[in-house]
Amino acid sequence: MTDNAVAPRTPSPSTPLTLLGTGAMGTALARAWLAAGHPVTVWNRTPARAEALAAEGATVAPSAAAAVAANRLVVVCLLDHASVGEALDAADLTGRDLVDLTTGTPAQGRDRAAWAEARGARFLDGGIMAVPPMIGAANSGAYVFYSGGAALFEEHRDTLAVPAGATYTGADPGFAALHDVALLSAMSGMFAGITHAFALIRREDIAPKDFAPLLVSWLTAMAPMAHGVAERLERGDYTKDVLSNLAMQVTGNATLLRTAEQQGVSAELLTPYMALMERRLAAGQGHGAEDTTGLVDVLLTSGEQQEVS
Repeated sequence: MTDNAVAPRTPSPSTPLTLLGTGAMGTALARAWLAAGHPVTVWNRTPARAEALAAEGATVAPSAAAAVAANRLVVVCLLDHASVGEALDAADLTGRDLVDLTTGTPAQGRDRAAWAEARGARFLDGGIMAVPPMIGAANSGAYVFYSGGAALFEEHRDTLAVPAGATYTGADPGFAALHDVALLSAMSGMFAGITHAFALIRREDIAPKDFAPLLVSWLTAMAPMAHGVAERLERGDYTKDVLSNLAMQVTGNATLLRTAEQQGVSAELLTPYMALMERRLAAGQGHGAEDTTGLVDVLLTSGEQQEVS
């Protein structure tokens, strides 16, 4: 959990709220609030999916508009950005505090904020960093990023922190989604490396269950390098305290590629990253003495080029 996260807590059971969406995540959220004593009104496009929550004390609204009318605090956890608009199209949002936990992009968060405010609502966007079984579970590490109005967040902070820790990322409504996607993107890269590592040993007399602890230990030891990247980006000097420079790493990549070839493993999960390293090194300007922090700039440049084209 991040330093500024609020741990899941159980405040006085007084704040009623509405929850739109009772899929796996929505149901977990509703159960956490109900368990903490909060009156919860729920709605789902498929009414049968809300029946279990009704048996646990939730009030099931006949429509999304009726659910919104029931409470000032309205939490939305639906399939996608479009489904949020469809569900709320007929609802009167005047005076409502709308919290959108539907997974989306930063631009969608900003658009939804403007849309909600134009309809008389205050708005927070959210990004859930957890899977359903972690919601409401003590010490699970689950938390949710929130962005939008600071005063709105503070007002509902205790209630929002019941299912999972609450981390405020700033007034820009797009920041919750940006933090969410940035972390998920890093996770995807890690999963790619794990996949490649297991492929390398797959045909050998090496038990995956014996290799896994070594892999976890190694990745755990490497993860703090993120702090070094952050420090170098902050000061603009990518060469200070470098232990393995870019030139050395590009040379070492040849061994990784030869090993993959000899093991009969495609290197397609590695080569895009290696291509970025080679591009940075080929640009000269002393980049060979850097670590891989400069690849951040390469990615930004690539994005600018794509926009121009």
